[in-house]
Amino acid sequence: MKMRYSAWTVFKQGLGGQRGWKPAWRSPDPKPDYEVVVIGGGGHGLATAYYLARTYGIRRVAVLEKGWIGGGNSGRNTTAIRSNYYYRASARMYEHSLKLYERLSKELNYNVMFSQRGMISLAHSPHDVELAHRQAGAMRLNGVDADFLTPAEIARRVPILDMSPEARFPVFGGLLQKRAGTARHDAVVWGYARAADALGVDIIQNCEVTGFRRGADGAVTGVETSRGPIATTRIGVAVAGHSSRLAEMAGFRLPITSYALQAFVSEPLKPVLDTVILSPATGVYMSQSDKGGLVIGGGLDLYPSYAQRGNMPVIRNVLGAVAAQYPALGRVRLLRQWAGIVDVVPDSSPIIGASPVPGLFLDCGWGTGGFKAIPVGGTMLAHQLATLTPHELAEPFSLERFTTGALIDEAAGSGIAH
Repeated sequence: MKMRYSAWTVFKQGLGGQRGWKPAWRSPDPKPDYEVVVIGGGGHGLATAYYLARTYGIRRVAVLEKGWIGGGNSGRNTTAIRSNYYYRASARMYEHSLKLYERLSKELNYNVMFSQRGMISLAHSPHDVELAHRQAGAMRLNGVDADFLTPAEIARRVPILDMSPEARFPVFGGLLQKRAGTARHDAVVWGYARAADALGVDIIQNCEVTGFRRGADGAVTGVETSRGPIATTRIGVAVAGHSSRLAEMAGFRLPITSYALQAFVSEPLKPVLDTVILSPATGVYMSQSDKGGLVIGGGLDLYPSYAQRGNMPVIRNVLGAVAAQYPALGRVRLLRQWAGIVDVVPDSSPIIGASPVPGLFLDCGWGTGGFKAIPVGGTMLAHQLATLTPHELAEPFSLERFTTGALIDEAAGSGIAH
């Protein structure tokens, strides 16, 4: 049943501490057994549970989260959503995710604040222009929208960008994907959580997985947790930067290195930027939130880490690039900084599907692109858990590709590391 509140009701409840509102999802104790257990209460884990219940009718599902839902990368990112990839396998997968985002608010009956404001990838040299045209051609062949913008068109769209001949990073044009955009990261998590709970999924927070139970044939028979053992024969792992730790618990290694990826948000400003803009020369990308803050991201802190902090040199480089490319923003103050832990694999593409342990399935290796892939990641992992066969879109992204050599190197193909 849809709940509707008048503006007066919302105002009154706000003054009263929301004591009259019911929780959007339950906080149940774990049951002794489930048909499926999903480890990880971020966007991918919650989406997996939702699609298991909605698409396949599997409702005896538990989502186990070590902390609180959305407390990892799902709440620590820059919210960009796009499908401007070079290789066909990548383009099909991310385009499917983008299409799911386009109708997600309606499907979940929850406003995820998806804004298709477009994304511009700048070209800073004639060579960059050539690469942008090549990528635009590949995107169109893959059924993804792409347009090349001239410097004059970029100057009209992004007036705060330094377009002068003496600019530190001259602009020769840019690649635009009009359907790209942003969404509210918390709202995506909350929407999937509420919808999954309504279908009977148990979302269990503060429940750390400490080990796996295995049968005589090596297949999983359950998990050990900080809240007691839970029996199951199908487990999905969607824990982003901590995927290698869970794999080690299960007795195998993943080709993953975990890094901190920092992001920043400024004090609120009047509207100055109505698109997402990326500079490949600096690795810096930026958009403006609905609250007015500039959401800024950059490159990885290039040393392995599980700390959600980051270091000062990256902050200096990112903010220095912003000041150089957008001089009007040089005196804008930061409001806060954070970092997520991303799981990077050698070919900058995800790992989806079966693991070496029977009954244990993976959704990992998204690097810095996990947020935009939440709907498709949940779709693919749910299909694998329900049918025990890989989803059509997931087949090129199996763990076996590191044995066969059929890599999908998007870092080389599209010139972006994520």
